[in-house]
Amino acid sequence: MLQVYLVRHGETQWNAERRIQGQSDSPLTAKGEQQAWQVAERARTLGITHVIASDLGRTQQTAQIIAEACGCDVTLDPRLRELDMGVLEKRPVDSLTEQEEGWRRTLVNGTEDGRIPQGESMQELSVRVQAALAECLKLPEGSRPLLVSHGIALGCLVSTILGLPAYAERRLRLRNCSISRIDYQESPWLASGWVVEMAGDISHLDAPALDELQR
Repeated sequence: MLQVYLVRHGETQWNAERRIQGQSDSPLTAKGEQQAWQVAERARTLGITHVIASDLGRTQQTAQIIAEACGCDVTLDPRLRELDMGVLEKRPVDSLTEQEEGWRRTLVNGTEDGRIPQGESMQELSVRVQAALAECLKLPEGSRPLLVSHGIALGCLVSTILGLPAYAERRLRLRNCSISRIDYQESPWLASGWVVEMAGDISHLDAPALDELQR
């Protein structure tokens, strides 16, 4: 059985400002760095052998802290990037027009062909994050990788493992520096392949991490 841990990056300046990030970037806040150190302390006890991260700055910052605690190097994989949010990137959520908010809502309300202009669909996101996950099956026997990615990207990955379509209503909350685990296994009681062991655990954090849209 292969165990793969999934971590969302720490809180960023734009999370705190309720600004849409997508594949644009902002640095971790002081709280985000603290969250990264706390999830790193937990990761240090899990026998992590590989830390693989999205190549965006906020995930690299988080991954470096985790890798230092685990004694690993960081491997970057752009397929773990966040959903491309197109023309709405860098915009404060509260500044969106009714039409723009409608575009954004198609990504969370189950619209099959939803996307923001010049952005990415959930199906396109799903294809690349699933491909990144499949690379873990090529790691040496006994490996225990940890992937550092983003809220929508990891939510899409976990949801599709559960059998939902990529565009399904977004109902899985993965807070900053939450940790999830998926296993690749053969079982008489579960479907063969990837299964979800846990999702969105924040018990290692001092205080609950706020989702960027709950502020």
